[in-house]
Amino acid sequence: MNHLDQKVAEHYQKENLFEEIIARLKNQNIDLDHVQRSDIAGVDEFHVRGAAVSKELAKSIAIEGKTVLDMGSGLGGPCRMLADEFNCTATGIDLSPEFVQTANALSKLVKLDDKTHFVQGSAAELPFEDNSFDVVWTQHVQMNVPDKHKFYGEAHRVLKPGGYFLYYDIFQKNDGEIQYPMPWATQETLSFLIKNDEMAHIVEGLGLNEISKTNQTDAGIEFFTLLLAKVKQFGPPKLGLNVLMGESTISKLSNLLAHLQKGLLMLESGVYQK
Repeated sequence: MNHLDQKVAEHYQKENLFEEIIARLKNQNIDLDHVQRSDIAGVDEFHVRGAAVSKELAKSIAIEGKTVLDMGSGLGGPCRMLADEFNCTATGIDLSPEFVQTANALSKLVKLDDKTHFVQGSAAELPFEDNSFDVVWTQHVQMNVPDKHKFYGEAHRVLKPGGYFLYYDIFQKNDGEIQYPMPWATQETLSFLIKNDEMAHIVEGLGLNEISKTNQTDAGIEFFTLLLAKVKQFGPPKLGLNVLMGESTISKLSNLLAHLQKGLLMLESGVYQK
């Protein structure tokens, strides 16, 4: 792991993460022998709108039964959803050893470890053969990757001919100054934002063809507005993203919301085909 990857991994590091999730499940009197995906849904999808947008992304193509790679898989929520609801075989890769360990443990906890698998590694240097997956997808990851050509090039390389590249990401909308901290970076040195048309230029140059795009900004603003209002009224959830971000949760999410509202950042999802 190079120096930058190490710094990114440290940004997301949370010691004893699985143990904390288990303790919070116990505090809710949830039987650990019968934990459902819904019991951990609040914490295992580290992106704007969580599980809801992952399901939208999955339904944008005929994904049932396909082999899927999640580039930057975090705690593995999307992979488990794809395995459980769409009969996919899902592989995740993430820089954070703690995230990978926790993702595999959570899959075992909800009895989906036979159809999901998580490995530690860089999305810019995938340890997979060419033409290995029917679908490659990524959510809120490229902001931590400086070399976009390597990142998207690797997605293209491991994707089978005719396969689909799905993304849901945060992009810089204009040239205004971005203020930190953000959920993906405490400071600018870990953030490598690009505009959505720059991403399109790269992936189309690789030979991927655009199928669809959706501006997700308004939906993201609505989501954060409701979430922060609920936290203000009722306090943090018993099992939510606060487990990952701790005391900085509100400041990071509020900052991201403000930048979306001001038009400095945007959210976009889309589908390309090889």
